[in-house]
Amino acid sequence: MTAEGPIASITADAVRVLRAQVRSLCDEHDVSVELRARLVLSATLLARDDLVAEPFTAHGQLDGPVLVLTVPLAAPLDRTRPLNLPLLPEPVDAPAAVWRVPAWTGSRDGSGPDPADDQSATEAELSALVARTDALEREHLQLKHELAETNSGVVAMYVELEDRDEQLRTAHAVIFRELEDALRPPPPTVEGVELGVHYRPADKDAPTGGDLYDWFVLADGTLQITIVDAVGHGVTCTRNALNVTHTIRTLTLDGYPLEDLVRRAAEINETLMATVLVARLDPRTGALRLAGGGHPPALLVSSTGESAYLQAKGRGVGFPAPGSHEIHSTTLSPGDLLLLYTDGLVESRGDVDEGEIRLADTAKARSRQPLGPSLSAIVEDMHDTVLYTDDTVLLGVRFQGLA
Repeated sequence: MTAEGPIASITADAVRVLRAQVRSLCDEHDVSVELRARLVLSATLLARDDLVAEPFTAHGQLDGPVLVLTVPLAAPLDRTRPLNLPLLPEPVDAPAAVWRVPAWTGSRDGSGPDPADDQSATEAELSALVARTDALEREHLQLKHELAETNSGVVAMYVELEDRDEQLRTAHAVIFRELEDALRPPPPTVEGVELGVHYRPADKDAPTGGDLYDWFVLADGTLQITIVDAVGHGVTCTRNALNVTHTIRTLTLDGYPLEDLVRRAAEINETLMATVLVARLDPRTGALRLAGGGHPPALLVSSTGESAYLQAKGRGVGFPAPGSHEIHSTTLSPGDLLLLYTDGLVESRGDVDEGEIRLADTAKARSRQPLGPSLSAIVEDMHDTVLYTDDTVLLGVRFQGLA
């Protein structure tokens, strides 16, 4: 999925299969999780650029202590065009992307997440990359300490420090940008419902934050969407938001009712703060239920052009007396558009009430457009004047009804 709209579900499924194959080959030969993450992201980006041959497959073989990983391509790579991959393949004439990475040929203990579990594997890779970033930061702080105690060569060392600062900022930006797609799941396929999303970071050089979402289909066919805004910025905030979305998904699959999800998530995540909104939509009937946790209200734009904010009162994770105080229930009609968002969308001018009025107006004006372009246009309209910057997520749900 891109920030401009969802990719086709068949492509998303194929990409997940490709990622699972790459992970399985890496795990079989004990390739480090950090290298595995770079390989998975590289293969994903190639697939999403329509460069990988279908069906999406990956092959691997040992060459001494080296794993040779091959992903067949539709055509040889154009070496004159920048690939912008986290791990560049070797230059070969064949229509394939080939990587050679260190491997270990000893026996494995079978520990670690299942490579076919895309979410768990992604979380493990995220942890490895964050650990690498933390190591770079510790090394950076150590260099600063040594500089403070050194009386000779101060000017030259400070020049080196500035270079290291720039390298660290660049490394952060590259890693975080690559992780955005992994952290933000593609929309599920739901008959009679069109889904879309637009994400805009507050800082393009540090594009991760605490604005995350999750959507999946329950066993009875109901669509559940969770949107979370964790307090703070940076990697820690991203981890907190991921904890909340993962907790709510787990509680849902364990059978907890909608009205208890926010309260139980708060009990499990006592050391963080986040606002939450959980929506459940029955695609067969249009029945919609909303559970709030201190989050901005959803906006409903009807097929007739009328708009209304759907209030679902509650207190967020980490706040006093957390939980959903009431469940808002309504029924969508074919053509209705539901918008879920984080506060960065309506606070750009520093006035939330004014922002909500503008959002209702621009949503009505854009509601007839195709969903992907309309979400992007709404964000552009809302950010025409930015006095207060914050991460922004805008989710769109257009109910079409079953034929």
